[in-house]
Amino acid sequence: MKIISFTGKSGTGKSFQATALAQSRSIDAIIDDGLLIYKGQIVAGTSAKKCVSKAAAIRTALFNYEEHRSDVVSALVKYHPETLLILGTSDRMTDIIAETLGLHKPDKRIYIEDVTTEEERREAAYSRGKLGEHVIPAPMGQLKRDFSGYFINSIKYIRDRALGNMVKPETPSVAYDEPDDRTVVRPQYSYFGLFTISEKALRDIIDITAEKYYTRLAVIDMIDNGKQDNMVLTIDVKVPYGRGSIDNCLSFQQDVYQAIDDMTSFTVSNVNIRICDIIS
Repeated sequence: MKIISFTGKSGTGKSFQATALAQSRSIDAIIDDGLLIYKGQIVAGTSAKKCVSKAAAIRTALFNYEEHRSDVVSALVKYHPETLLILGTSDRMTDIIAETLGLHKPDKRIYIEDVTTEEERREAAYSRGKLGEHVIPAPMGQLKRDFSGYFINSIKYIRDRALGNMVKPETPSVAYDEPDDRTVVRPQYSYFGLFTISEKALRDIIDITAEKYYTRLAVIDMIDNGKQDNMVLTIDVKVPYGRGSIDNCLSFQQDVYQAIDDMTSFTVSNVNIRICDIIS
């Protein structure tokens, strides 16, 4: 196995650049902040970015936890990547990660300054320091149930998802789907207090999802229990009279569940659709 280290100070954009770097150099596996990503899919590990404290995040990134370390070591044996990219804040950190996982020292070293401009690094530092944005070089769907913070996705994503306009990329000829196959997140340890989601944000997600059904149902009201770990939603709708109305409600129920699951990290327990009015 060829090992390449990718080094740069925290917040300079390593994770953001990792997927493109892997594509351009035919690297089929990445180790980043506790995760093993193989050909664009998370196959082992736990993201340090989901930890509730910086101390736990550092230990996770360095594979100090035995069960976590064993999981990744086993996956490396199973998938046996030809080339492995290890991300770290220093050469010493990447060397420690390699040694901890029973690997040899990197054969080649790449630095963030080799692949980005000073302006790009300043922008990355702003996103990290001022906005609290962190990047994980893996698709959003790979992380939604495992991550404890918010996903940062534009309203266009959920609008396109609701309207059925998502375009599936063609089969890639390289190891990773797209250079932008990565997810921006806000780690729990980068903020104080608990995460919440406003009723307006939930209502916006529901209303946009309902656009797909604009001739078949209309949202009247929405009630939620305010719990991020066991969310229950009740949505009041009005529907036209007809046999298809129940099927439309069931389809809308599934779409709302999927939309909230995709756009947030909250665990949705139930989405209840209550028909409050029937239009003749």
